[in-house]
Amino acid sequence: MKKLATEFGHAMRKMRKLRGLSQDELALCAEIDRSYIGRIERAEVNITLDMLYKISEVLDCEPYELLPSRASLKF
Repeated sequence: MKKLATEFGHAMRKMRKLRGLSQDELALCAEIDRSYIGRIERAEVNITLDMLYKISEVLDCEPYELLPSRASLKF
């Protein structure tokens, strides 16, 4: 599952930068601690579905856009 968290963290970071947001700005808008945003991007934590939807709302994208394909994970 570490690969899933890693791929998600990379996708989130890419989308955040594409939107021109800092970790602080994303955290503030999503009402999440800034250090937690960093931990997500570094794949140090697994997030809940609630958190996925909250983050995707702030990033103005669909939740699935942040998730890797099953093929890329090769379970």
